[in-house]
Amino acid sequence: MFTKRPILETDRLRIIPLTHNQLINYLQTDGSLEEELDVEPLKRKIGIELIDAFETIILPAVGNPSKNFLFSTLWTIIDKERRVMVGDFCFKGEANTDGEVEIGYGIYPQFQKKGYMTEAVGVICQWAFEQNRVASVLAETNNTNTASQKVLMKNGFKAFLETNKMTWWRLQKAETLAVERA
Repeated sequence: MFTKRPILETDRLRIIPLTHNQLINYLQTDGSLEEELDVEPLKRKIGIELIDAFETIILPAVGNPSKNFLFSTLWTIIDKERRVMVGDFCFKGEANTDGEVEIGYGIYPQFQKKGYMTEAVGVICQWAFEQNRVASVLAETNNTNTASQKVLMKNGFKAFLETNKMTWWRLQKAETLAVERA
């Protein structure tokens, strides 16, 4: 299924879903992705979990023409003024039968605590709710990751399940209208 590739923007950010070839370049960490996106090169370290997700989930799903790649690919978050990638975002697949999509995200260490991810999650959730079948957005955080929890709370997410180690969060489509933007 061909899906038009949106580029989401805020005053500070440009958020771009990466194509299959761009994902390959992302893994290379040789500056080729940054060159293609016309941003400054950045030393990126890719964790083993993300490499595994690329190999087993992301690349096969993005390469599958029957899937909407926007819900499988990595989206890069770019600071427009500084022209640098500051973090990444992904959906963990298309909406399930209950209309739920799950998100995951990460900000590069040198860009933490600057509000980038709060801003990115807000605009991406807004985009998600404009898509067919999406009624709620879910996220999972480690109970010790208070920064990630704050990102979700600032965007109107509510905790709905907690274990000793993890908390699951939900943002309902109807609730997004009530969230005030700072």
